Amino acid sequence: MKKYLFTIVAAFLAATSFANNTVDPTEKIAEKKVVKTEESTITWKAYKVTGSHEGTINLASGNLEFDNNTLIGGAFVVDMTTINTTDLEGEYKDKLDGHLHSDDFFGTATHKTAALEITQVTASGKNAYDVTGNLTIKNITKEVNFSMSVYGSKATANLKVDRSEFDVRYGSGSFFDNLGDKTIYDEFDLVVDLQF
Repeated sequence: MKKYLFTIVAAFLAATSFANNTVDPTEKIAEKKVVKTEESTITWKAYKVTGSHEGTINLASGNLEFDNNTLIGGAFVVDMTTINTTDLEGEYKDKLDGHLHSDDFFGTATHKTAALEITQVTASGKNAYDVTGNLTIKNITKEVNFSMSVYGSKATANLKVDRSEFDVRYGSGSFFDNLGDKTIYDEFDLVVDLQF
């Protein structure tokens, strides 16, 4: 009887051990794809009452995570020291570039990088996703929502960012009165083209 009971207990323990070592089929296994920073671009466009300016920022590193070719996550680091304008030349470009690097805007001497971590992804169509992520600029983290498309080894994202949420206040009508035609709108656009 004792031998029979021992055999049952041993079988139960073996079965439990096997069950604990099996892979849960509902658990997502991510495939991480590293973004090619030299072949990827980030373009920004900011708006003011009298017009707009645009430029680029370099991606320092990044990756996208997939489960069976379906986007499920990702993370990126942006080199803020590379922010510059592309619609101006000479003295005007130098002045605006310098101002963007100053503490009036992004304070890149202190805040050299910005980061985005994807926290949620929902498929919205063929190759299209609605994405939620945590965006960090000047050590301030806020949730952002944006759309992303993935085609083969390329991905494109379009973001609207409210700079006032990241303590970028210069010329903002949210913080200063009577700016008139010197007002710079809080929202700016980012177009991100990724190669991986």
